[in-house]
Formats: sequence, structure tokens, C-alpha cells
Amino acid sequence: MRVLLAPDCFGGTLTAGEAAAAMAAGWRRHAPDDTLLERPLADGGPGFAAVLHAALGGTLHETTVTGPLGEPVRAVWLEHEGTGYLESAQACGLHLVPPERRPESAETATTRGVGELINAARNCHTVVIGLGGSATTDGGEGLRETLETPTATLVAASDVENPLLGPHGAARTFGPQKGASPAAVDRLEARLAAMTALAPVAEVPGAGAAGGLGAALIALGARVVSGAGLVRDLVGLDAALDGVDLAVTGEGSFDWQSLRGKLVTAVAAGAAERGLPCVVLAGRVEVGRRESAAIGVQDAYSVADHVGSAEKSLADPAGTLADLAEHVARQWSHRRP
Repeated sequence: MRVLLAPDCFGGTLTAGEAAAAMAAGWRRHAPDDTLLERPLADGGPGFAAVLHAALGGTLHETTVTGPLGEPVRAVWLEHEGTGYLESAQACGLHLVPPERRPESAETATTRGVGELINAARNCHTVVIGLGGSATTDGGEGLRETLETPTATLVAASDVENPLLGPHGAARTFGPQKGASPAAVDRLEARLAAMTALAPVAEVPGAGAAGGLGAALIALGARVVSGAGLVRDLVGLDAALDGVDLAVTGEGSFDWQSLRGKLVTAVAAGAAERGLPCVVLAGRVEVGRRESAAIGVQDAYSVADHVGSAEKSLADPAGTLADLAEHVARQWSHRRP
């Protein structure tokens, strides 16, 4: 059987490349004769630059920028054929904030480093900024304070369609995930609403991405594109799907956000276009069979359920994902579409 392994990263535990390798290791235990094609993927969030570098080549540039807490952090961006690919999470990602500091940082985390990262790519004719996984809800204020006048064409790569304000906006939808209390969410909402520079773009889909960083970039003239769709095109996902019998994708949490245009949806849609089955391997699964089927996913498997608990899965992320892949191979390797 020919199998495509095309996962996103698994939160802060496995990169997309590590997840694909773990899936391949487990699958081969049961089906060593199957042909496995590893295609690590990303949307605009963590892993965006690394995945594109693996697929496109190009030059990785390392720099130091201001992190979400105001401390220096290391960041890497990719230059390929005159285009710079930046990952905002490297400068303002939630993974850069210790859990015990998140209630405070939910209101104070800054996007200054993202502006510095764009400045570092100033010689590129186009700069693509991947949005996702941020610790910030500053409406891109830090970016606007540090960004030199951009001469490059700006592109915001995101799969978040939320507006800036309101019940589905940056603060109320994503603030609690970043550690914000209900009172803090109210303060963040009021702060974003007071940013007059963002008012003209507040309702544009994607304005609420990365805590309003999307709105700041749109106000600067950035074009918004699907991060998952962009990566799908650049890594040759469609060509890979043309040559396989089964698509396997995955991510840390397969939940309601996965159904709204994220990477799993892109893989499932590509598979469905070709009449191929698609299955999901995830750290945890919070989506029912009916919802999964609606986006073209035949089955979704949880690492935590397979090994007995989330704690066990987190103790050995690669090993437990490999174990789950072996289990899935037992169910799928003998099938043909």
C-alpha cells in the first residue's frame, strides 16, 4: 500500500517532521512493505518556516528578536527566491511563556519581535508572515512600534477567520487559551476596540488572528491567504496525494478549530477530491464521527485514548504516536480504495 504521512506539529511536543517520522516508524512495524511518503506540513503556526525549508530549500537566517515577555529570543526565517517566510510564533509564541506566567502575559505579551523579524527580511520583495500559536493580544501594537516602513509586499498566512472584536474576536475567542481571566478578556477587548488604526479592518476575516496581529498587518496592506493552502501548494501536497492509496494526517488536538480550514481540513479535502480515504492521528480527539465525516475524515484516533491517558502520551510523545500508528496500520494497511 502507498501511504502519505502528512501531519502538522503536535503542540509543543513534536515538530511536524518528528511526528511524520514517528508515524512512519510505527506503521513499518506492521506493514514493512508499504511505501510511505513523509510530507510534514504546517499552517501559519509553529513549524511554518521549518516545513517550508524542508520542501523548498533556500537559506535559513538566524536572528535575535524581542520575545513576548520582552526578553531576547532566537528566531529563524527562510529566504527562498526573493521571498521571506517568517513564523510569528518564533517571536511571540505561547510556547515561549512559562505556564505560571500566562495569566500575566495574556495582557502584557508583545509582538515587538515580529516587527523586528520583518525588518530582518527587508531585502526580500515579498514577506510572508505565518500567524498562529501566539501568546499575544496586543493588536499588533508592538509590531507597529518597531516595524520600519515596509517596502516588501506583505502576506499574512493564517487559517483563522475571526474578526478583531466581538464574541468571535481575538480577545473573547483566544484570550482564555492564552491564560486570560474573564476580567482580563474584558480589558483586552476594550483595548483592542480603542485602537483606531485598526477600526477600518476590524471586520475583515483574519483580523483576529494572533491576538489582532492579523488586523495590524491588514492595516499595513497585507494580503491574507490560507496558511494551510499556501503550504499545500508549496510542498506539493496535491502531487503527493496523486500517488497514494491512503492519506494520514494529524495534530496535537483534533477539535472544533480543526474543522475551520486548518491543515487537517486541507489534507482531507485533497484526499476527498481523489476519492482517497483520510484518517487522523492526534494527541486527543474532541470531534465526533459525524463532524469528521463532514470534512472527509473517515476515522480519527487519539494517542491519549490508545495509551490510557494524556499523561502517558506526553511522557513519550514519539513512542506513543508510533504505537498508535502501528495500531492504525493494522486496520488500514490491507485496504484498497
